[in-house]
Amino acid sequence: MPIRDDVLVVGGGIAGMTAALAAAESGVQVRLLSHKKSTLRQASGLVDVLGAADGASPIAEPFEMIDRLPETHPYRIVGVDAIRDGLGLFDSAVGDAYVGGHTDRNALVLTHGGTIKPTARYPASVEPGLASVPEDTLLVGFGGLTDFDAPAAADHLAATGVPFEVDGATVEFPITFRDDARTTRLAKALDDDEEDARERLADAVAAELDGHERVGFPAMLGDDHGDAVRSELEDRLGAAVFDIPTGPPSLLGMQLEDRLISALDAAGVRMASGNPAVGYEADDGRIESVLVDRRGTEVPYYADEFVLATGGLVGKGIESDRESVTEPLFGCHVPHPDDRYEWSEAAAFGDHAFARFGVDPDDDLRPRDESGDEHFANLRAAGGVLGGADVAREKSAAGVSLATGAYAGRRAGEEVTQ
Repeated sequence: MPIRDDVLVVGGGIAGMTAALAAAESGVQVRLLSHKKSTLRQASGLVDVLGAADGASPIAEPFEMIDRLPETHPYRIVGVDAIRDGLGLFDSAVGDAYVGGHTDRNALVLTHGGTIKPTARYPASVEPGLASVPEDTLLVGFGGLTDFDAPAAADHLAATGVPFEVDGATVEFPITFRDDARTTRLAKALDDDEEDARERLADAVAAELDGHERVGFPAMLGDDHGDAVRSELEDRLGAAVFDIPTGPPSLLGMQLEDRLISALDAAGVRMASGNPAVGYEADDGRIESVLVDRRGTEVPYYADEFVLATGGLVGKGIESDRESVTEPLFGCHVPHPDDRYEWSEAAAFGDHAFARFGVDPDDDLRPRDESGDEHFANLRAAGGVLGGADVAREKSAAGVSLATGAYAGRRAGEEVTQ
């Protein structure tokens, strides 16, 4: 029998998962197709709405800045209500594991590089370390782990003028592992309290504490039992303990992925992963199926409505060579200058045109062709595959994915139920 659903979402990142959750709320049958594991495991686990203006100035009130964005920006296309809808879906999916939903203001989170990041949603384990809390802070790193240099991060943070004393210390992890041990292995050792790891870690940090009121560790203080690990360390140290978001591989990102997958399962979304989408079948301006490569055989997945959420240039949802920029699955038009030298600026951190490359959507997020007409009547796009936003420069990647994913998913569900 052919595989058929009401809504088919292609792409397993935060945009695709949000679109699937939104569509499922319409009561329709939804399937999520993903080729590889989500890039969330490479992300910090933080959820930004809009963190910076002009690539530099931190934003305290992101919703007040939406109207100042270009009309082609995805936020302007879907509107503030869609941003709030996406955040609401996220809050429902992750429950009390994340905080920040009580206010429209950005929180100021410490990063592993010793900077301050404005963000809208963040794990509860990060909250005790917010830069807005004027408590003297000790940052702790582990010998042999090169991803986090606590003394250097503390120096960088102090240079920003934070309203508290900050110092850094490096201690040995209480158990010796191979140099290539994964973050999750260290976290599991604390989960299971192997070799009295929690007490030994507390003793090592206590020798460096020197009156600091809170202690920040790279986010590896347990996985399944992180709350218990932090609570025990707090009791032994007499100081608040918090996670510092790290770079890849990110335990906070992996935990977020797990929570979103659990939410999809609870919503009844069918998931198919491990095989790439390689083409499509269409008739009379509508997509009929997406073709998935299963060991050399193209298997069609049929649906009434489709959402494209395959990511941008980094996620391979947009591809480029020296001549052109393309969307490889459906062949959607990607506007870009003909002259390749206009794709970027001379400055490394300049306002690069390529950062905004993506499909050109209409006001219902349907990709348009070169003439400005809808590419397919039953296709919408969400997340990084959309053009018009430099999400890295403006710190809006997760927010754009949530807002456009929620909008595209709801509209797809509505079309099926009409």
